[in-house]
Amino acid sequence: MKRGCLTVVGGAILVALVAMYMLWWGPGPKRGPHDVIVPEGSTLASVSRQLAKEGAIPGTAKTYYVMARVFGSNDPIQAGEFQIKQGMGGAAVLDLLQHGHPVQRLVTVLPGMPAIVLSEKLETTAFLTGATPDIAEGSVLPDSYGYQRGETRAALVKRMQSAMTRTLAAEWVKRDYACPLATKEQALALASIVEKETAKASERPIVAGVYCNRLRINMPLQADPTVIYPVTKGKPLGRRILKSELRADNGYNTYRRTGLPDGPIASPGEAAIKAVLHPAKTKALYFVADGTGGHAFAETLAEQNANVAKWYALRRARGEM
Repeated sequence: MKRGCLTVVGGAILVALVAMYMLWWGPGPKRGPHDVIVPEGSTLASVSRQLAKEGAIPGTAKTYYVMARVFGSNDPIQAGEFQIKQGMGGAAVLDLLQHGHPVQRLVTVLPGMPAIVLSEKLETTAFLTGATPDIAEGSVLPDSYGYQRGETRAALVKRMQSAMTRTLAAEWVKRDYACPLATKEQALALASIVEKETAKASERPIVAGVYCNRLRINMPLQADPTVIYPVTKGKPLGRRILKSELRADNGYNTYRRTGLPDGPIASPGEAAIKAVLHPAKTKALYFVADGTGGHAFAETLAEQNANVAKWYALRRARGEM
């Protein structure tokens, strides 16, 4: 072969290698970052078509597919939402879809969150679809839940409720029978009260013990959060409880009736559930705020009255009364 021909052939090969490099390892054509949503069951062929259609890779779908088979991994394509960074080329995109982490979107249900607040939160959560279903009070387990773009609100709520069902069932079989609770539903109702009464983890078993003692002797629970619930559906009251509200005869007012309320008043966390199923061994029947974020506990009404007097004196000194 003549020298001139060799030069032409060599030049053509060099051009082809450069083109191959740019198509596979070079930067992609689309400005980033941008998201690619890969459906369940996607294959290399279908993803190649999708990426080409969205302008996320250089070249055609067929070219990308061939180069992926030659230079890429045979690992399966993951489903999910992936963020392609600016300048990410064909090789990097394939590696991301096979081995990278999908975009994680989270919805957090806080312990003590009532259903009405959760419903409002889900309504404004970006990238969820469909209507928010009716959420039974206390039916979801507080936690952070990942979701993908386009997931329905109903599917997300179902996962939250399944988590509560599993957790409550697992803890129920391990209960120590110290509290007179006949059903898992009763445990859930009491746990929701404990959750609303104290934010201190160390106090939950003690508060649970107080309420278990009251249930055992058929003494009214007299839990303020149960009085507030029919008024606000669990939202903050923003004022002192009225005397008329303390006298209101409904299924939640534990001042007016003995025993547990008709149902939960919020979503209790796992710690509160464990507290009512394993309450502290205490003789206390009363408690009141102590000004430090915790509570003072008492076994007798005289001790309780003294603790209440201290609490009122502290509030007056703070200008709160």
